[in-house]
Amino acid sequence: MTEHNIISYSGGKDSTAMLLLALERETPNLQVVFADTGNEHPSTYEYVRYVEQATGVPIRWIRADFTQQIEGRRQMMRNVIAGTHKNQGRYEWTPAIAHRALEILRPTGNPFLDMCLVHGRFPSTKVAFCSKELKRDQLTKQVHLPLLDAGDDVQSWQSVRSDEGGKRHLLTATELSMTRPNGAELWSFRPILAWKAEDCFKMHRKHGLKANPLYAQGMKRVGCMPCINAGKDELLEISKRFPEELKRIAEWERIVSLVSKTNVGTFFPASDLGATSAADAGTLTHGINARVEWAKTSRGGRQYDMLRVDSPVELCTSIYGLCE
Repeated sequence: MTEHNIISYSGGKDSTAMLLLALERETPNLQVVFADTGNEHPSTYEYVRYVEQATGVPIRWIRADFTQQIEGRRQMMRNVIAGTHKNQGRYEWTPAIAHRALEILRPTGNPFLDMCLVHGRFPSTKVAFCSKELKRDQLTKQVHLPLLDAGDDVQSWQSVRSDEGGKRHLLTATELSMTRPNGAELWSFRPILAWKAEDCFKMHRKHGLKANPLYAQGMKRVGCMPCINAGKDELLEISKRFPEELKRIAEWERIVSLVSKTNVGTFFPASDLGATSAADAGTLTHGINARVEWAKTSRGGRQYDMLRVDSPVELCTSIYGLCE
């Protein structure tokens, strides 16, 4: 029986520091896996390739495939049209909406967008199915299970830090996550659980490795562009530096709205901007563009802050103190 060490790699500071730690320990049977969500900034893709070259460690890229789930969604639309689908929830599917959705429901090849087409909505901070479906599930299905079913043990390295918030402070450094019928075990291993963000950047410097350039451009996180957890300042920075990414999200909102029974698909919850029903939560009034306008306001979201709006884009706006 062999024990495989699998590193879940995102191109961010934490997973990069964890990879360097694994190399310092000369960890055997090491495999590094990058789950491409389809919602990454080009700089992150470039950085993953840079790290692979700089460390000499091959990085395997995996992607979710929602072809089967989209076909299941298409069948549900056919059932709606035939009158055999039982509506549930606050809003109802209608034959007209189902006909429209059938025209759109086709795999696009982009994991993030295809996932949203399946759900008929975007993930949110309260229902963050993106990390599970695009990363954790894919790592388990495509990497962990084949090794476990072959009779080998797997130690899954996770770059989780306690001070990131939520319930992370309740996690342990090691945890048995799964035991297969053949006795093979999957363990979750969190070696940097007690680290701070600065510890991660220190590890970069120790090994002469550059950090993902997005950290010097005002980004708190680099896992997605934008992330559903993006704050006001971060979103404003994105609008100034990477408007093309927000144009992409606006187009995704339009597409997802067409397969939603509420006729609305906004990247950020419309209720955050005052929408109280589907009728007043359209993508024009509560979509990504409206969210950017909100990011330009002062605290309270009622008045434009001209200092924020008109301030020039600085070369470095790192919240981690990476500017020289």
